[in-house]
Amino acid sequence: MVADMDTCQVTHRDTDPATAPGFSTREVLGVSVCVCDGAAAVDMIEGMLQANEHRKFAFLNANGANIAFNDSNYRKCLDEFTVLPDGVGVDLASRILYGSPFPENLNGTDFIPYLFASLPKKLKVGLLGGMEGVADEAAASWSRRFPQHEFDVISHGYFDGEKESQILARLVDDPVDILLVAFGNPKQEYWIAEHIGPSHGKVVFGVGALFDFAANRVSRAPQQLISLRLEWVYRLWLEPKRMWRRYVLGNPTFVQRVIRQKLFGSRRSN
Repeated sequence: MVADMDTCQVTHRDTDPATAPGFSTREVLGVSVCVCDGAAAVDMIEGMLQANEHRKFAFLNANGANIAFNDSNYRKCLDEFTVLPDGVGVDLASRILYGSPFPENLNGTDFIPYLFASLPKKLKVGLLGGMEGVADEAAASWSRRFPQHEFDVISHGYFDGEKESQILARLVDDPVDILLVAFGNPKQEYWIAEHIGPSHGKVVFGVGALFDFAANRVSRAPQQLISLRLEWVYRLWLEPKRMWRRYVLGNPTFVQRVIRQKLFGSRRSN
């Protein structure tokens, strides 16, 4: 996958970093996270689309915050994104650091379909990433659910430099309204920051495993666990070898780091 890089060489600075005008942020382990609910986020994005404004979006969960804590390049990279709060971990961090949770959990698995449903005007949505065939299945599923939009599969996520040039040229020739990039973090944010600008599309999201969920390649937790904010427990049960380090080790480490931020201040100076 071309997106595998270890530095963030930002080439596009098209709007003020961190968040959109009118929205405050809360810092979680050095990352500025937008304080808004789903409806406000949709209104913000709809305004950007209507104004032909280019902006990059990312989602921050506890694992992403741990990555950013250890990687100053990634923290700087996320300064180029409007970062939305994802999951119970960053909500807990907000409670510890600021006395209240974020207004709403805006994880990409739920927010992106909500965004599609909330925008009635026809949009062209580009899908880039995932294993071969997964983006096609996700696009087919979304086309059935949201027929008012056009879903265009750009490529799977495993390509060489020549293919990357073709992908970028295709986006310049036929730009999309919304581009979803599914390489996993931090790879997708690095790649977006280095390669994607206004000539490729308006609004860009790094979406991780979203295509796998949309294509039903990975099942979601039962609704009761989702309602209790315990979907991570289901993912750990489903894929223990892959997820144990992220959750069993990562979650307590994240909480310790948040408490340290509360006691000793920001990570931004590193």
